[in-house]
Amino acid sequence: MRTAIIWLVAAGIGAAELITATSGAVAQQQMLPGNGGGLPGSANIGTSRSVSPQAQSIAPLYPPPTSPSMPIPMFTPGALRDLPNSGAQGSLALSARFNKDAPITSGLVWRIFPSRPDPNGSFRPLREDRNPNPVMQLPVGDYIVHVSCGLATMAHPVHVTHKDTTREMFELAAGGIKLEGRVGDVKIASSAISFEIYPGSQFEPGTKAAIAQVVTDDVVVVPEGSYYIVSNYGDTNALVRSDIRVQTGKLTEVTVNHRAALIGLKLVSEHGGDAIANTNWSISTPGGDVIKEANGIVPRIVLAEGDYHVVARNDSHTFQGDFKVVSGTDREVEVLATR
Repeated sequence: MRTAIIWLVAAGIGAAELITATSGAVAQQQMLPGNGGGLPGSANIGTSRSVSPQAQSIAPLYPPPTSPSMPIPMFTPGALRDLPNSGAQGSLALSARFNKDAPITSGLVWRIFPSRPDPNGSFRPLREDRNPNPVMQLPVGDYIVHVSCGLATMAHPVHVTHKDTTREMFELAAGGIKLEGRVGDVKIASSAISFEIYPGSQFEPGTKAAIAQVVTDDVVVVPEGSYYIVSNYGDTNALVRSDIRVQTGKLTEVTVNHRAALIGLKLVSEHGGDAIANTNWSISTPGGDVIKEANGIVPRIVLAEGDYHVVARNDSHTFQGDFKVVSGTDREVEVLATR
């Protein structure tokens, strides 16, 4: 009975495109917790469907230092190690799937490692292949095969013989996450929104590192399990946190709904007048907490729905005003320069 290891690579950050070839039943929509630190917003899982994904690998991934069930010393990325000089050769045929109905047809990175370290105590790959179903000619002996698809990885030992082709099927317990952001019915441009994926739930104690940064319409492949999404529209306080569940062989599509608007700030000498240059801005809550500082003629800032106080400083003079942000209503806010 072979020992198999699947783990989540926390250091791999990026995204992979995923093309869905088949679709299954549409899951019931559900609202997920979305208020991050009291900030408005929500998210829902639109569909969770079976897929036969064609993915692109997002990062060169190597096995972690050790595993309780199969101890492996630190693998050293670098040039491929020379194959052992042996006369007897065998064939190794590799393939991978999420489950029996979801073969993985692209986006795989295969690496063959020796079963023992080199004289320096390092494990360097003997072979690397990005074909979905590679067949490799190897000297007879023991090896460790490592495969990655997105952030999902797996490794186990194999023995290559000279008699028959050794066939190995890797079953990755993983699925895909596809994200997009909206304000009402309007999709947020990918350049204006960012997503980070964290393991577990947002309600669990402790600080966690993001495992992936994803842009709109990209899909990242991750091991099956619970995750939470942190979505930031703009770079101020339009922040939404959402818990999701990823199932093996399923593409989970998540729409994050932000309650926010794009606000332009203008210091004018009269209503409807031209903006005054060389102005410094400070935006705060009614309670006095500063949430954004900016400068320029008409800085444009994404703000969560709510009430705000603005201070404009120009030529040693200070001008103030209050304004309200209504979700989905982008507009310019004028501060009157009265001396």
